[in-house]
Amino acid sequence: MSRRLLWVGEAAYPLHNVARVHTFVLKPKRMEALNDFLKWSGITVMVFVVVQAVDANSSSSSSQDDSAQVVWVLGLAVVLGLLFHLLKVWNTPNEHVLAVETSSGSTALVTLPDPTQLRQLVLYIVHAIENPEAEFQVRVESLQVNPKNYQFGDTVNMYGGLNNTGMVKR
Repeated sequence: MSRRLLWVGEAAYPLHNVARVHTFVLKPKRMEALNDFLKWSGITVMVFVVVQAVDANSSSSSSQDDSAQVVWVLGLAVVLGLLFHLLKVWNTPNEHVLAVETSSGSTALVTLPDPTQLRQLVLYIVHAIENPEAEFQVRVESLQVNPKNYQFGDTVNMYGGLNNTGMVKR
């Protein structure tokens, strides 16, 4: 049985297949969330103004009052939902991540609150790769991270799939 394995959770990675080990900070997409909030709030306000203008041209004043209330409630619900999403993303903390990339293209991500522990893990893994006789064992509980809320920066993480176009610079 080979002892040249790196275990991350329930996944085993042969050390000879490890292509890169590094740490980085995973930051929430705060500016993207703010831009989305402003864009969709603006669209909601424009729709509200158009619906109010069309409703003002209708003949019945009682139906105007009812439809105006419905439009106000719907517009307020949309803006509150957008505000909730914005606050959720803005309150999401930065995550310190250890990435273990293999030559086959798979990547394991480990998060810990202490970045020095992650850097120490990088040193342990590199030492084990360079010294085949070395052994170490570390157990790390995994945390759940929602990748949709984070900005990966120039780090490209692809787990396979079709129609990958690579990295698009904006």
